[in-house]
Amino acid sequence: MQTTNIPYKPLIVAIVVVLALIIVYLVYSSPQVVALNDTISVYYTGAFTNGTVFGTNIGGEPLNFTVGAGNVITGFDQAVIGMKINETKNVTLSPAEAYGEINPALIVTVPRSELGNQTPTVGMIVTQNSNGQEIEGVVTAVNATTATLNFNPPLAGNTLVFTIKVVAIRRA
Repeated sequence: MQTTNIPYKPLIVAIVVVLALIIVYLVYSSPQVVALNDTISVYYTGAFTNGTVFGTNIGGEPLNFTVGAGNVITGFDQAVIGMKINETKNVTLSPAEAYGEINPALIVTVPRSELGNQTPTVGMIVTQNSNGQEIEGVVTAVNATTATLNFNPPLAGNTLVFTIKVVAIRRA
């Protein structure tokens, strides 16, 4: 039996090995992106459209949450989907995507006597029991006989601007 020596055999083997290494590299080095049910860590700064910052965790601990679990406002949850580790994104959220519009039904005027021994002042936080849950409101106006209480979320009715940086992604 006669064997033929293929002069290009080492070259073919080298090409196959290089292609295999490239495929392995592409599969394992492709950046991980945020998807539903991932638990992620982010740094954020939240501001109003005029630039006034209302909250940030920069310089502190990252915010950890599971994407899609309802732990954060809807627009924030949606904004992180598809982001990569160390990616920063600016996103503007309408009230509907954030804390909702102001609900006039959650602004009530009550006799001052309903506040017990407390002397109400504008800005004071009050707690009310509603359907077995305690909700917080803020006193927005006071006169001699009544106090106006707003039980809307403090950021309701506002368009919010967030700068978000993903710093960790953990798959479910």
